[in-house]
Amino acid sequence: MKLSLAPPRDRAFLPLPALVAVVLFFTLFAFAFKVMAVPEGPTISYLSNQTGTPDSASIINTTGGSITTVTLNATTQNTRWKAYVGNVTGTLTLEDGTGATIYDWITNSPSGEVYATRKSSTVSWGNIACASLANMENENQAINHTQSVDNISTTFSQQEHGSFYVGTNYIGNNTCYSVHTYVNSSAQSSLFEEVVLYDGTTPANGDIVFASILEDDVFGYNNQTYDFQLIVPENGLPGYASSTAYYFYVEIS
Repeated sequence: MKLSLAPPRDRAFLPLPALVAVVLFFTLFAFAFKVMAVPEGPTISYLSNQTGTPDSASIINTTGGSITTVTLNATTQNTRWKAYVGNVTGTLTLEDGTGATIYDWITNSPSGEVYATRKSSTVSWGNIACASLANMENENQAINHTQSVDNISTTFSQQEHGSFYVGTNYIGNNTCYSVHTYVNSSAQSSLFEEVVLYDGTTPANGDIVFASILEDDVFGYNNQTYDFQLIVPENGLPGYASSTAYYFYVEIS
């Protein structure tokens, strides 16, 4: 499948290190053999990045010899997490092993999923399933998410999402740990579902994969239209000044 991630309209979106579900037909002795689709890497057509601006200081001025009792409330940018938002367009294609195409179906409103993982090698899509609490706790430890207020298992504490397929693997309703990212800066529970998956057979032999179920040009966190919103953890080590690469896959149907 040929596919690109297009930028949201009139709005920059956060960066994507990259990675389309392809249906291939191979012919051998005049017989056609269908290879089942798995998520594959998309073409990235636009990159941009933005972050919040810290609030300026607030002033307190009291007279000498006094005792002042105050309640302070602050909002701080969470550097232990980052987000990716955008739109997806793609092509369903019939092509052979050389990339020669016999026919294409272009879609500007695909259904499917966007996947992001820290795993640099190919995901074991045949083993993909819902991540368990043990899987998420292992990932917490791997990337220093030791604060219970915002670690992976705390953030993905719901089990509220629709059913979908990852390749040929069926993920049932409300079976994975999930989260709904915000719409117009407010919490909601019907759009932008994101779930946590795992591609191993034991808590130690696989990797975490975050999956965002595609929408179709719906209003997102900043009241601009997107097909997906995805949050992923950054290294939680205090003072961590580098960044964690994520590898992206897309599956459309």
